[in-house]
Amino acid sequence: MLTPAFKKNDAKAKWLIGIFSVIVFAVVVILGKYNFAGQLQLGFDVHLFALGSATINGLVAIFLLAGLITIKQKKYALHKNIMMSAMILSVLFLLCYIAHHLFAGETPYKGEGIMRTIYFLVLFTHIPLAGIGLPFILFSAYRALTGEYEQHKKMVRYVWPLWFYVAVTGVVVYIMIAPYYQ
Repeated sequence: MLTPAFKKNDAKAKWLIGIFSVIVFAVVVILGKYNFAGQLQLGFDVHLFALGSATINGLVAIFLLAGLITIKQKKYALHKNIMMSAMILSVLFLLCYIAHHLFAGETPYKGEGIMRTIYFLVLFTHIPLAGIGLPFILFSAYRALTGEYEQHKKMVRYVWPLWFYVAVTGVVVYIMIAPYYQ
C-alpha cells in the first residue's frame, strides 16, 4: 500500500468538496441562462471546445479502465498516478465545457425518430449523473489520498461505474449533437 498523501480531516474535506460541487453546479446552471455566443469573436471555431470536451471525456474513460486494470494488478502507485491524471483531465474537461457553453451557447438537437429518443435518453441520464457524481468522485479520491483504502474501495464500487458512464456518454452526446453545430 501507499503512504497517505494527506492527513484525514473529514470535516474540512466535506466542506471543500461540498463547496466545490455547488460552485460547479451553479456555474453550469448559469451557463444555461447566459452566454456570449456571437458577442465575442475568438478567431476560431468555438465548437473546438466541444471537441476538446469529448476528447477529454474519451481519455478519462480510457484512464478509468487503466485505473481499474492497475488496481486489480495491485500496482498501487501506477493506479494512483492514473487516477490523479483522470481527475486533472476532468478539470480540463470542465474548463472546455464552460468555454464552449459561454462562447457557443446551446445547440438544439435536430435528429428525428429513434435517434432523437436515444439522444435525449442518453442526455437526460448523463446530465444528472454528472452533477450527482462529482462530490462522490471527489470524496472517494479523498478516501484514497488519506489512506482509507477500505472505505475508498467500498465507495468506488458505485462511483467508478457512474464516472465511467458519464465519461462515455459525454462522448456519445458530442457525436450525436456535433452535426448540428453551426
